[in-house]
Amino acid sequence: MALTVQNFIKLANFYNQTVKTMSAICVKKGGIAQEKYVGRFFAADLLEYIVEYGERLTKENKNVPQDVLNVINLFKKQFEAVHDLVTPSEKPIYEMTLEEFEKMMNI
Repeated sequence: MALTVQNFIKLANFYNQTVKTMSAICVKKGGIAQEKYVGRFFAADLLEYIVEYGERLTKENKNVPQDVLNVINLFKKQFEAVHDLVTPSEKPIYEMTLEEFEKMMNI
């Protein structure tokens, strides 16, 4: 995927839609707190990816519009609040055993 502002905007829109959907799911499941919803791990991983994409975009492209830079900074702040929820980088989720995955997901 080429690093472009348009691709970043698509990723940002996907993340925002995901958060809205997760919120609706929490309401539908009886009003559970989002902090207790298992999908929070996916959202944290997605946010980590988008923040990294944004950082690489700003390094490669010096003509990033200010409003996009503001969104990148907003996502960085949001990621700081959930960085402890991301999948551990020392072992990707697809290499984990079922027991390791359940422990990581706190199931």
